[in-house]
Amino acid sequence: MLSQLALSIKESPTLKLNETAALLRDKGEPVIHLGGGEPKSRTPIDAIISCTSLLNSGEIRYSPADGVPALKKAIIRYTEEYYGRIVKPENVLASSGAKQSIMVALHAIVDPHDEVVFPAPYWVSYPEMVKLAGGVPVPVVPSDGSFHPSFEDITLAVGAYTKAIILNSPNNPSGVVYSDEFIAQMVEFCQRKDIWLIMDDTYNRLVFDGRKPTNCYSFTEEDVDRSKLLVVNCVSKMYAMTGFRLGWAVGNRDLIRAMINIQSQQTSGPATPSQWAAVGAINGMQNSIEALRTTLENNRNVLVSRLQAIPGVKVTKPGGTFYTFPDFSAYDRSSQKLANYLLETVRVVVVPGKEFGMDGHLRVSFCGAIKDIREGLERIQWALDPNAPNELFLGSRKLVRDAV
Repeated sequence: MLSQLALSIKESPTLKLNETAALLRDKGEPVIHLGGGEPKSRTPIDAIISCTSLLNSGEIRYSPADGVPALKKAIIRYTEEYYGRIVKPENVLASSGAKQSIMVALHAIVDPHDEVVFPAPYWVSYPEMVKLAGGVPVPVVPSDGSFHPSFEDITLAVGAYTKAIILNSPNNPSGVVYSDEFIAQMVEFCQRKDIWLIMDDTYNRLVFDGRKPTNCYSFTEEDVDRSKLLVVNCVSKMYAMTGFRLGWAVGNRDLIRAMINIQSQQTSGPATPSQWAAVGAINGMQNSIEALRTTLENNRNVLVSRLQAIPGVKVTKPGGTFYTFPDFSAYDRSSQKLANYLLETVRVVVVPGKEFGMDGHLRVSFCGAIKDIREGLERIQWALDPNAPNELFLGSRKLVRDAV
C-alpha cells in the first residue's frame, strides 16, 4: 500500500514527453520535439577540461554535503560579479540541480499546511514540490489576463499561513521577464512581512532585446544574513549542461545550514565530477552564454513570426528563456487533447498548458535547431489551419488533409 503523499504526486509531464519522443524516434518516426528544455549547445570547453582533469586523476570521492570548496569559491565569485554581493561559504549550498536546491529550501521552510505562493503560469514542478514538503501550493493567475503578475495579485494571495513566495523570471513557460519595479516591490514586501522570497534565476542571463539581467539584490541593502532572499541558479540552461545536474543556492546562513543538514540526509553532496565541471564553467570563458543567447533570440524571432501566421493563435513575444506559451484555445480549449492530436497527426511534441496552470495554451520551445522550428511550425499549421497547403510530408510519408 502506497502512502497518501506518494499517490498525490504526479509524474513530471516534461520528462514523460521526452521519454515519449525518444520512443517514437527509436521506432523510426520523424518526430520534431518542440517541448524540450535543453539547449543544443555543446558543454563549454572549460567545463570539460575541469571535469576530465578530475576523472583522469582517478580520485573521484565523496564531497562535503554543501559542495567542494573550489565550487563554493566559484559561486561566491559569480555572486559578486553578477549580483554585486559579497557572500561567504556559509551562505552557499551546491545541489544536484536547481530543483534540489528549491526542494531542500522548501523542506527547510515549510511546515504542514503552510502555504507557498507563486504566479501562474508556473514551472510544472512547483506545486508537486510544495506538496512533497507538506505545504499547500497557491498559484496566482494574473488578473489582467497577461503572464505578468501584479504586486496586488500576489499580495492578495498572501495570508497568515504563507511562508514563501517563488518567482521565476525570465519565466518558464511564458518567457516573460518580470519588471524591475515588480521584483523590487516583492523584495521589499517579503522583507517587511518576514516571508521567504525564492528567486529561481535559472534563466537569468538568457534575456533578449538588449535587456540586462535582473539583479534582485539591487533592491535591498539588507545584509545577506538578515535578508529573506534565497537566490537559486544552475549550470543546466545558461551553460547548456543539463546532464550534469548541478545547481546552487545563496542566502541567509541559518537557512543554508538547515538546507545542508537536510541535503546531507537525502543525497549528500552532488556528484564530484559535476561539481568540477561547474567550477570550469563558472570560472571559464563566458562567451558560450552570449553565443547561446544570440542564437535563442534569433530562434525566438523565427518561431514568433511562424506562430503569428497561424489564424486564431495568440502569442506573447518572450523576453527571455527559450519558450513561448501561445494561446491555442481557438482550436481546442483542452491543451492535453490538442497536444495529443499534434503528436498523433504530425508527430510534433509540445507541452500542454494545463501542466503550467493555464489550459488552452501550449509550451513551444525554441532551443532546438532552426530547421526543426520551421518544419515543426509548418506541421502545426497544416494540422490546424484549413487554408494551409493540402499536402504535407513527414519524412518520406505524404499526408493529405482530406485523408486524415
